[in-house]
Amino acid sequence: MSSFACYRFPHDNRYTSLQLTEGEPEELSRLEQLNGRQGFVMAPFSVTADCPILLFPEEKTRKTLIPVPTKRPWEAQQEPSVALDNTATSFDHPSSKDNYPFARFHQALCERRFSKLVLARTEELVAAIRQPQELFEEACARYPRMFVALVSAPRCGTWLMATPEVLLKKSVSSQTSQEENVFETMALAGTMKLEGELLEFDNPSQEKVQQIRWSQKNIQEQRYVASYIHECLKDFATSVDERGPYTTRAANLVHLRSDFRFMLRPDCGIGSLLEALHPTPAVCGLPKEEARAFILDNEPMPRRYYSGFCGPLNEALYVSLRCVQIEGDHYRLYAGGGLLCDSVEQQEWEETEAKMQTMKLCIATKRM
Repeated sequence: MSSFACYRFPHDNRYTSLQLTEGEPEELSRLEQLNGRQGFVMAPFSVTADCPILLFPEEKTRKTLIPVPTKRPWEAQQEPSVALDNTATSFDHPSSKDNYPFARFHQALCERRFSKLVLARTEELVAAIRQPQELFEEACARYPRMFVALVSAPRCGTWLMATPEVLLKKSVSSQTSQEENVFETMALAGTMKLEGELLEFDNPSQEKVQQIRWSQKNIQEQRYVASYIHECLKDFATSVDERGPYTTRAANLVHLRSDFRFMLRPDCGIGSLLEALHPTPAVCGLPKEEARAFILDNEPMPRRYYSGFCGPLNEALYVSLRCVQIEGDHYRLYAGGGLLCDSVEQQEWEETEAKMQTMKLCIATKRM
């Protein structure tokens, strides 16, 4: 397998194709090793010997800009039009509700061991073999608001994602040398599915946003993430400006979002800031290290690169959400949800189902 990556920024009409000119991606063991580097990065939820940080170095990468294909009739479909077989056997970890350890996570929250925990699960499908590049272009056309990426390398396998969540990006409004260290991040948490006329909702300024009512659980969950990010930035940034929360759309879901704009201190590297930020409570929990250890010990499958992050360093890095791992005609979908003490199991399960629909629509779309 030769290593490559493709990515498309939200609302862009072109995508970038990356090909290594020699060797394979560099393997790193700590995020601080990204300080001073240039290139495209694919980082896991938690670094292990089997899941290292992968870096496509700028100096060893050939870039090509390619127009995003125009939309075709099948892209307007809202539901899969062909059946999917969920009895995939090429992966080792089961994905039924019997293996969804909600009770274990919920008990830990009610015992006040954690303020928040994120519980992830997988669903494994068999479907017609589709070229990963074809699926990537389909996701680009279907989800113009999202960052879409396809990464393939012998060390990580082949992953496709369409994610709404920025982990760190260079501020687009930075116009002067004094502002070259200005960055942005976001706190994205809380999820609701759009149905009926609310599917017309597109941005926070529209009148229809007034019809969306958030539960106290979702509001609290998002606040945990925003507070965490604000505390992290104190050690690395100056002039921190926070805006929100407000409602934002991703595919047929909406989330609560707060935006942060800040100036990175000259003595702080991006890798060091990433080490502090990642994983945020949006994909992990609080307190961070204890929550990550609990997740690694109690989730029935390894997350690997799901809920890690990827993207071009010094441009924009996105949290790896709405993921599918591709292996021939076998597809492993990943999704998770934030749990608090007042979470309800059926509601959390349905949230993961809604998130998995993002990639199911691409995998199962019938061509016309």
